[in-house]
Amino acid sequence: MSRTFALPAIWKRMSSTSSTGTLTYHSKPLPSKAHLHGPLSDNLFPKGYVATGVHCGVKKPTALDLAVILSTSDRPTSAAASFTRNAFKAAPVLVCQEVLDRNEGRARGLVVNSGCANAVTGKQGISDAWAMVKSTDGLLDPPPSHSQPSTLVMSTGVIGPTLPIGKITSAIEGLKGGPLGSRFEDWEKAARAFMTTDTFPKLRARTFKIRDKEYAIAGIDKGAGMIHPDMGPAAVHSPSPTSGLHATLLGCIVTDAAVSPTSLQTALDYAIDRSFNSISVDGDMSTNDTVVVFANGAAQPEEKEIDQETDWEGYEVFRDELTSFAQELAQLVVWDGEGATKFVTVNVEGAATFEDAHKIASKVSTSALLKTALYAEDANWGRVLAAVGSIQGLTKPLEPARVNVLFVPEDGTPPLPVLVGGEPENVDEVRAKEILSEGKFEIKIQLGIGEESAKYWTCDLSYVSLRPFFSKFLPGGV
Repeated sequence: MSRTFALPAIWKRMSSTSSTGTLTYHSKPLPSKAHLHGPLSDNLFPKGYVATGVHCGVKKPTALDLAVILSTSDRPTSAAASFTRNAFKAAPVLVCQEVLDRNEGRARGLVVNSGCANAVTGKQGISDAWAMVKSTDGLLDPPPSHSQPSTLVMSTGVIGPTLPIGKITSAIEGLKGGPLGSRFEDWEKAARAFMTTDTFPKLRARTFKIRDKEYAIAGIDKGAGMIHPDMGPAAVHSPSPTSGLHATLLGCIVTDAAVSPTSLQTALDYAIDRSFNSISVDGDMSTNDTVVVFANGAAQPEEKEIDQETDWEGYEVFRDELTSFAQELAQLVVWDGEGATKFVTVNVEGAATFEDAHKIASKVSTSALLKTALYAEDANWGRVLAAVGSIQGLTKPLEPARVNVLFVPEDGTPPLPVLVGGEPENVDEVRAKEILSEGKFEIKIQLGIGEESAKYWTCDLSYVSLRPFFSKFLPGGV
């Protein structure tokens, strides 16, 4: 497939294109993502929740742009969240933090709008986020007191504009006695209402057991561009500036297990580092990145809340289940990365600490030089090493003579070593091309200095990935 763009005069002077002032590139068709979404059995969804998605008028006519999820359990519902560390935190992030603080980790509702991020919107943005909270509180039975709001709020879309708040609150109030339900079709509507540039709704549900008792877990997330989350609990702050045009990663996970608020937050912190904080599409962190988890205890009404202090065994099973489920959701975002044609696992082994392995995996996953090579199906392992070696402040310094790099195919055939003990291999270029031409493969980096490991999930960088950049120079966009 070829595309030709007319370039403005300034770009002609900066580019090496022909005298006609055009830029021609050859791109591969993007892979189908139809297999990543399909119907789920109603009985996989947790008990004691209702959900829906509706059109409220933020986005174009008929597009679903408002999601509501409510816990209907008679038991107190625990809530935990992980928020962006971006210094320009969006109004919904700040309001969510306050709701959880006021209620000491309890909440029963979630409202999400897409099409407008309500980010960098000043006092008006805070007021609008609270209006969404209060309107959704009115759907809860019984409704919470004014001083203890029980709804969390999230927004996604363009940064800067304010919300059409009247349309949003009217749509929320219209849900009283309305279409909220607990079937797959209800959850799918909610998932579609999360979407912005996503190409498919990201929805998963499954069951799991703790001591032979069955529970269910379900989740929705969204994101395709501006993806390199760095999230933590509300108490953690980092002065990282924003870059980009759209706010992106949102996620909600619900379970009918009973988990204490403190242990739910601890489990989420553990899971986030190994899932949503381990994905990268374009290296940009959003102002709105938020993942929330609810645990309402509806599956086993007589069971005590799982708590790490009194029931480590049960807590550990739940924590690991939450982590596995969060990884599945997070990987859907990478599969849907804007312009992506490859799903790549960067697996760093033999580090001194998990944090060291995670830093290295992150650096490799965000290397633009490596990502473009992956798109070209060029096994340029030197770009891997350049990224690995650039990390400073590791717990234990790298020893180049111990490092191995391998390309690992998805089909189970033998890996292709390209560097062994710091020495280059005589690489079979044909075999390397075969592996990198597949839609899914792994880059394994063995450091040989410890026992810890970490994975990152990333994608390649194609011409379509660069569309937002080229659109700055090309009239009408790309």
